[in-house]
Amino acid sequence: MASAAQLPAELWLQVFSFLSWRDKLSMRRTCAHFRHLMDESHLLWRGFSVVLRDLPRYNRPFWRSLARRHVRVVALRAGRSRDLEQLSTCLPQLHALRLDSWRGDAIRELKHFSQLTRFSLTSCSTRLGNLDFLSPLRHQLTQLSICNAQLSCSVPQLLASVSQLTCLTSLLLHHDGSLRVPTLSRVLADLTRLRHLSWTMITYRTLSQDFFGPAHIPADGDAPLQLSDLQLLDYDAGVTPEVLQPLARLRSLSVFHLYSVPGPTCHLQTWLTSLPQLSSLSVHGGHPLAAYADFLPSSLLSLTLCVDLQPEDLSVVSFRAPQLQHLHLEPWSSSSNLVRLLPQLFPHLRTLRIRHQRVSDEDFLCLQQLQHLNSLEVLDAFYWPDPNDQSWVVYEPSPHLLDLISDLQKLTRHRVQVTTSSHRDPLTCSCV
Repeated sequence: MASAAQLPAELWLQVFSFLSWRDKLSMRRTCAHFRHLMDESHLLWRGFSVVLRDLPRYNRPFWRSLARRHVRVVALRAGRSRDLEQLSTCLPQLHALRLDSWRGDAIRELKHFSQLTRFSLTSCSTRLGNLDFLSPLRHQLTQLSICNAQLSCSVPQLLASVSQLTCLTSLLLHHDGSLRVPTLSRVLADLTRLRHLSWTMITYRTLSQDFFGPAHIPADGDAPLQLSDLQLLDYDAGVTPEVLQPLARLRSLSVFHLYSVPGPTCHLQTWLTSLPQLSSLSVHGGHPLAAYADFLPSSLLSLTLCVDLQPEDLSVVSFRAPQLQHLHLEPWSSSSNLVRLLPQLFPHLRTLRIRHQRVSDEDFLCLQQLQHLNSLEVLDAFYWPDPNDQSWVVYEPSPHLLDLISDLQKLTRHRVQVTTSSHRDPLTCSCV
């Protein structure tokens, strides 16, 4: 057998490209030849991100290895200002940075990251009196995420700092209700490139007529907002069709309700009737599906339901959205009698996310009937080795689930790719 060094490097790199990040790191440690091949091919590490903590423990070879891989995304946990200084020296070409559990008195040194376009700040225990540290990035930042950070600045100061980031295409601001911004019209008017907005709604009970912008738009004019993706966190606010008129371009709506026990009015009905061109809808909590299933627009291609629902409700969804291609189903009630219905109700599905607990093997394998399905994600890939001891949980697919997945792949001739865990973007907020 030829030695590893005698085989072409291109062949090995092709083989390595099929490995997960963890397997790539394991393979890199097997021999000096593989380590050299993998370190010198930055294309092999495209999209690779790292989570760093306690930076003084990393040596120069470690930083050199990250630089050779062209690492562009870093999450820094429990950092301080001096860590940012070191990071900007070792990896000045970062495109994305997340500061998690920031401990410093202030956030400095961002000005040294000349290529930084995505910035996230989460779980910051230090009170931030202002957002002036974002000023050096005002002409380059395209994505900003602030979650669970204590902001002591006034609302005008906050809006002024955010509004100067005129290149933003994505803005996420999640807080505990301490911020009371009466209207988003100013921010949305200044951020003309904004496409994605995720906002905490816990302080609102009724949205003002100008919450998103001027309610009265000329009939022959275009909608003033380019917003296409909207996420509402902790939502339970009254709304009218006039309030939603500026959102005519909206194509994706995600609603995370404040209460699991809903109020007397299903506000989602107003949203759905006012946005007939929605292609993606995600609902978490709130009223049962039956309260708004009849209002779903026929343009829906993607649907996430983490709500209370019954089998007959899915029949209504099938009728209202006959071309549905992507479904994420996590009903509050048991899903044991729902999975078997999917091939008949949603024959055009391409991707599916479900829980498999309490779903019979027969119902699970019936998913082979979805002729267009190419991706299935099992959301509850864990099991109890001892059914009598619920405290002992193994967070990986059970042998039985692995056998089921293998059987399904054989029945579909490996057309369906089955995954049991999602690769989350390190900058993704854990709230959504």
